[in-house]
Amino acid sequence: MAGRPPRFVFFVVFCITIGGLLFGYDTGVISGALVVIKDEWGLTSTQQEFIVAGTTLGAIGGGLAAGLLADRWGRRMLTLLSSVVFIAGALVMTFSGHYAVLIAGRVVVGLGVGAASMVVPVYIGELAPREFRGRLVTLNVLAITGGQLVAYLATWALADVRHGWRWAFGISAAPAAVQLCCLPWLPESPRVLLQRGQRARAHAVLRRINGPAAGDRAAAAELEAMDEAMRSERSTRYRDLARKANLKPLVVACALQLLQQFSGFNSTMYYSSTILKMAGFSSNKSATQFSIAIAATNMAMTIAAIAIVDRFGRRRLLLVSLAGMVAGLALLGVAFLFIVGLVAITKDSCSGYARCGPCALDDRCRWSPGAGLCAPSGSPLYGDLTGDCEPGSGRERAGTWLALASLIFYVALYAVGLGNVPWLVQSEIFAHGIRSKAGSIATATNWVCNFVVSVTFLTMTQHITASGTFWLYAAIMLLGLAFVFAAVPETKGLALEDVQRLFTARGFMHGCRKPPAAPRPAAPKPAADADSNARGSSESTDMATDMAADMVTDMATDMAADMVTDMATDMAADTGRLLK
Repeated sequence: MAGRPPRFVFFVVFCITIGGLLFGYDTGVISGALVVIKDEWGLTSTQQEFIVAGTTLGAIGGGLAAGLLADRWGRRMLTLLSSVVFIAGALVMTFSGHYAVLIAGRVVVGLGVGAASMVVPVYIGELAPREFRGRLVTLNVLAITGGQLVAYLATWALADVRHGWRWAFGISAAPAAVQLCCLPWLPESPRVLLQRGQRARAHAVLRRINGPAAGDRAAAAELEAMDEAMRSERSTRYRDLARKANLKPLVVACALQLLQQFSGFNSTMYYSSTILKMAGFSSNKSATQFSIAIAATNMAMTIAAIAIVDRFGRRRLLLVSLAGMVAGLALLGVAFLFIVGLVAITKDSCSGYARCGPCALDDRCRWSPGAGLCAPSGSPLYGDLTGDCEPGSGRERAGTWLALASLIFYVALYAVGLGNVPWLVQSEIFAHGIRSKAGSIATATNWVCNFVVSVTFLTMTQHITASGTFWLYAAIMLLGLAFVFAAVPETKGLALEDVQRLFTARGFMHGCRKPPAAPRPAAPKPAADADSNARGSSESTDMATDMAADMVTDMATDMAADMVTDMATDMAADTGRLLK
């Protein structure tokens, strides 16, 4: 194997990960759009939660259906279908004129998100050479975080444009159209081709993805290993997932997806602008600007994860990530204790709130800066009612900046491990015969938990306070840390057909055991073996450098200079105001 994958592999991964970009964009765009739609349509907290959850609801169905369709139609055709669904959903949201229509568009887009979230990591995992599988599958998570960053930039740029949120929704149709144009050049997964009896085509695909240096013998050996593994598997049904050898990896995959959602991360992304407004960044635009910093942190740390995931391993990254997230969430709770206090939003009347923070969180109330009290929304007695809170005391200003710092720290640790490793592990641990079905269940678990978190976040902040909500997420992450330590094995460097050996040992708690050694390839590679240790550290650095350079070039091309200047000016003004 060469020092890096062939260019053909990068082209294939680029085309496939457009699905991840759309995943990130369509889940991230609602953060900046929601604060505008809320004011324009006068939405309650519950209505906001269901607009956010519409995509999640559709993703549950899309993720479940993807398991059946990926086996029946193949990975390539399912990718095409998800592109069409993304375009249809974007058009419905763009031209929606009613709350119910907007939710319908979010559900349609969710179908595409659910299908993409299941098929993209599986598709890449089956096409990627084993030495680079971790980094290449994690590129999908980079695309997701990149999509979220682009979504925040789009909503910020369109914040002062009439019906700018409609344009923000419509933009997502463009990447889907690009993916449709790429599909004629994408190969089907060699495992799917072999399953269909197309051995020659599967061999040709393996030669292209492994590169000419590997030669025919290496491709033939890999094909034979796949064939042997597939012959040992019966035609599987969903009930076969209850078998011991299949149930263990299914429990691990579903538990990791559950932890990813109950970390509360997607709530912080969906509601990041709302959270930052709660934290004292008063205007919609300033809150969205600082949300961009959070999204950029997510993307930058995902690039770091790509560089180290195949060196440090999946399990170690998960342990570091979860430990850091516990600390970040605990600090975030402390920050909101300074800003809002432990005040439940359950007062009988608005006059029961003595501070702006809790007053603004109650849909019935608004704060009067002049009178220094909380009054019913639309009260004719006060002409200065607002839902925006300026930090007053030094304690509140300290809480504002602590909230931003702890939120960035929490997002950074999430991106290093929990944000990407569950998708990578899910693409590796299942046998071929059940990979799509088990993957669809794990993906559906992710989206069911996502739905629960997204429709309860604002309600929880009102009833158990913002601090209590973040502390609850921290407690769940502490339990997750114990589970990963005990039950999640290391899978780096193993062929997909060998990963199953990790789950055949007696007992479930096997996370501390060393993984079985990967078998030597049939074709000798003396040159590669001689310098593999010396070259190993440079591969991650080279790939990370190349990807960072490409990302910077693309962003510099897409963003106009005046947009960057305006953003910097506005953020400096907001920073100066908060420091006064």
